[in-house]
Amino acid sequence: MSKKSDTYDADLEQLQVLLVETQHWTIEQGRKTLIIFEGRDSAGKDGAIKRIIEYMSPRQTRVVALSKPTERETSQWYFQRYVPHLPADCETVLFNRSWYNRAGVEPVMGFCTPEQHVQFLSDAPLFERMLADDGMTLIKLWLDISKVEQARRLAERIQDPLKRFKVSPLDAEAQARWEDYSKARDRMLDETDHNHAPWTVVATDDKKAARLNIIRHILRSIGGPGAAAEAPDETIVFPASKSKGRLAP
Repeated sequence: MSKKSDTYDADLEQLQVLLVETQHWTIEQGRKTLIIFEGRDSAGKDGAIKRIIEYMSPRQTRVVALSKPTERETSQWYFQRYVPHLPADCETVLFNRSWYNRAGVEPVMGFCTPEQHVQFLSDAPLFERMLADDGMTLIKLWLDISKVEQARRLAERIQDPLKRFKVSPLDAEAQARWEDYSKARDRMLDETDHNHAPWTVVATDDKKAARLNIIRHILRSIGGPGAAAEAPDETIVFPASKSKGRLAP
């Protein structure tokens, strides 16, 4: 095992211990915590979530990854299908993709109308402000990846039988529509980044460095024991408001 791997494993274990201590504090305080993971395909959402929840309380921790909406759900108020999954007191919920599908894949792939897209960008900050005003800690992460690294990871998925469930018909569109996704991302970050729920960007070409720094950011955002975590590397984790020229084009 390489020295780099040894350091990663040790650092990850320390951060996971702090995650457990911090979650114990949130449970004692009755806190509600919602962490939203968004990003391009293969940017590392699954891997980061796996490491975060590994030792957390199974009763107070949930991962939400919703499938394609039903016909009935498509007729509902857009945010309605997400509301039942929001955290109650003492709970931590991680969304592996979220209502922000309407700011990315849906407009790019034509799964919503331009009017619905515009309406969502207007409504999302208002919806999130209600969550924040209710006392919820809302952490929004955009995992960014370069086009070259995404192509490598997507090709790797196809070859690895253990990653069969990660292969999607939309994978090919991720590269073919790269520029369209970039434009949708930029508009989303510009119009839905606000004080109550700011966007944080994570550069994920180095998976392991990204995971460690994501956990550091989450810990410091929650507070309590998590405030003692080392500050994230600013070249890897940075506010969306300072992302100009730093996102994959």
